[in-house]
Amino acid sequence: MLDKKAPAARVLVVEDEMMVAMLVEDMLTDLGYVVATVASRMESAIEHAERADFDLAILDLNLNGEKSYPVAEALRARNVPFLFATGYGEAALPQAFRDVPTLQKPFVSGQLQHALDLLGVSRRAD
Repeated sequence: MLDKKAPAARVLVVEDEMMVAMLVEDMLTDLGYVVATVASRMESAIEHAERADFDLAILDLNLNGEKSYPVAEALRARNVPFLFATGYGEAALPQAFRDVPTLQKPFVSGQLQHALDLLGVSRRAD
């Protein structure tokens, strides 16, 4: 009998810095995830958060000068787990998002995996 593995978990990456987005994509791929899409602008990030097919999301807190809270709210409405990636730290988050895992920029692959583990979504989708 063939061993059929579940597909890798798909990730929405919301990041406005192209080099950072590419680095995160590489890290995710190396960790066994699939990048479903990358959004670098608020409008496309909200659209993807509301409609796209993915298992979890990584949100840059500051997206071209705007806080990514509308994206986070859209993800919460769909019960999609997410984390914030920010250079500002957890203290920058309002009370409504203090329960969201936060990854301090800059980060390395092991820190990314730890933050993703906190979301409870394995590399292999259920």
